Amino acid sequence: MLKYKHLQEELRDFGKKVVRLSRYNLTRGKHNVSGDLYKSIKSSLNKISRGFEVEVEMDQYGLYVDQGVHGTKSSYVTARNSPYKYKSTSGVIGLEYNTGIFAKWAKSKRIRLRDEKGKFQKGNYKSIGFILARSIKEKGIKPTMFMTKAFRTSYVGLDKKISQAIAKDIAQDIKQENKNTK
Repeated sequence: MLKYKHLQEELRDFGKKVVRLSRYNLTRGKHNVSGDLYKSIKSSLNKISRGFEVEVEMDQYGLYVDQGVHGTKSSYVTARNSPYKYKSTSGVIGLEYNTGIFAKWAKSKRIRLRDEKGKFQKGNYKSIGFILARSIKEKGIKPTMFMTKAFRTSYVGLDKKISQAIAKDIAQDIKQENKNTK
C-alpha cells in the first residue's frame, strides 16, 4: 500500500517555505511590529479523504494586512482588489476598541502630541490612539501582499516536484512489492 512518504515530505516543505517567505516579507516590509502576527503563521499537512492538504494559518487580522482594507473616505486605489472595507456606520464602538490598541502602539513608539508652543504633551496616548484609529478607518489599510507573494513564489515549480515525489513513491512501492513476493 502506497504511503506517499516523498509526497508528504514535498508538501511539508512547501508549507514551511510559504511560512518562511511570508515571515520574511512581513519583517522586510516593516509590518512586524509586535511579532504576534509573525508568530501566528504556521503550516500543517492534513490527510483528507482524497489525498493531502497543506494548511497555512495565521491570526485573522493577517488577512487585512495582506489584502488591505478600503477606508470610508478613500478611493478604491488604496486596497483595489481587497474584499474588506470599513463601514461608515460602524460608529464610535469600533474606534473606542481600536483607540486602546493604537494608544498602546503609540506609547511603545514614543509618539507624542505637541502643544501650541511646540512642547511635547505628557501621556496623551488615548487621544493619539483615537486620531490614529479614525485616520485608518477613513483612509484604509494599504495591502502588503506578504502572504500572497510568499504563496505565489513557493508555488512555482511545485507541480514538477510533486510529480517527481509521486514517481519516487511508486518506484519505492514497486521495489517493496518485489521483495515481498520473493
